[in-house]
Amino acid sequence: MIFLKSFRIPTDDEEEFFFIPPPVNPDYKTKNFRTVYQTKYPFLFFPGRGVPELEFSDITIFCGDNGCGKSTLLNIISEKLSLPRETPYNRSDFFEDYTELCRYSLSGKISDNSRIITSDDVFDRVLDIRRLNQCIDDRRAELIGEYITERRNEEPNNLSGLEDYDRWKKAHSMRKKSATQSQYIRANLRRNAEERSNGESALAFFVDRIADGGLYLLDEPENSLSPGNQMRLKYFIEDCARSRCQFIISTHSPFLLSLRYAKIYDLDTVPVTVAPSWTDLEGVRVYRDFFAEHEEDFGD
Repeated sequence: MIFLKSFRIPTDDEEEFFFIPPPVNPDYKTKNFRTVYQTKYPFLFFPGRGVPELEFSDITIFCGDNGCGKSTLLNIISEKLSLPRETPYNRSDFFEDYTELCRYSLSGKISDNSRIITSDDVFDRVLDIRRLNQCIDDRRAELIGEYITERRNEEPNNLSGLEDYDRWKKAHSMRKKSATQSQYIRANLRRNAEERSNGESALAFFVDRIADGGLYLLDEPENSLSPGNQMRLKYFIEDCARSRCQFIISTHSPFLLSLRYAKIYDLDTVPVTVAPSWTDLEGVRVYRDFFAEHEEDFGD
């Protein structure tokens, strides 16, 4: 299903006009000429690159070398459409001004579960699980010490307050039920979050976040994924595209570039063009040439 039909970034002339002062440009902003701003990004990034009005299919891919603007385009689209995201991204004081000049067309209302998912989101999730489990492990050590201490404590003859009563009640409960250390800890501690490898956690993150009927912008989702998991993600995306999802993806991965029926914009070409086939892409041919050079090493 197609939610976003097309998107157009400012033309070279529109970018140039933005920085022309009054009276020629009545919308000129004072900050446009101030030198305190070290960057006017994303202004001045795409002029001369010949980026056309982008027309989208169920699966559209931005590919190209590092620094070609794949992630920048995704962030611009996400900002213009006000899509939710989980982590901050590289932006400047001029980002909002730039997106105001962008134009887009929709086929219908974008669903609420639409979002942009970046590799930073995945990394943060992996680190969150580690931090959570570390806190649980620390608490487990405290409970072991608490259990040993309370089992050794004698029951007080005089209870002088609620604190003494609570301590007596805990120790009495242990003795009465003959609770083992493991039983006591299980009753007072949540279980560790399920631990997976980084790649397994990354793949699970995409599966958890992507629901039927949404527009999803994926920024280099192959990060942290093994070749096998990249293939699993490819099949998952293809299945979701058949379930009323639309994807716009930036990637270097030949596995994701081979997504069936994907429309691929090659950002290394000037002007930017749609690649006839994923096998024509320079990045893919690097892999092909490498394996061809080492064909004898496989011994098949």
